[in-house]
Amino acid sequence: MAKILTILTIPNQILRKKSEDVSSKKLAEKKLQALALNMVKTMKERDGVGLAAPQVGENIRLITVNTKDGVLILFNPKITKNSFAKEWAEEGCLSVPGVYGKVRRNKKINCVYFNISGEKKKISAEGLLARVIQHEIDHLDGILFIDKAKDIQKADSINL
Repeated sequence: MAKILTILTIPNQILRKKSEDVSSKKLAEKKLQALALNMVKTMKERDGVGLAAPQVGENIRLITVNTKDGVLILFNPKITKNSFAKEWAEEGCLSVPGVYGKVRRNKKINCVYFNISGEKKKISAEGLLARVIQHEIDHLDGILFIDKAKDIQKADSINL
């Protein structure tokens, strides 16, 4: 049974660490499979569109993304192609509660990853899906959206 995990928030230093690749051998481990499913439950429970492993205290290259067609679980996601065209749009983050800002991201991307079964997959994404994947991969590199954002709006009680 999947459980809800605690989401780390700034200024927790785990959010600033670069995450390690997951070896193909580890992909089959029940502990890692459980982490992925717990992340999915946590993301949905918190109304998130994406969640990266560092946000739940694990510095491994794993993200979950909630799409209109269902949930994606991406191990070792790597963007292989970016569109030349970029666009600004508002973003927020479960690890930076109460803060929003406009971030410029590629409109379209191609991404390779391993799914929960250890199969290598490729996805072409545009619009919101491309934005979410880029946002979550940034987490794997220790980058938060506030590092790239302009027009940041925040609640008075938040210290950045």
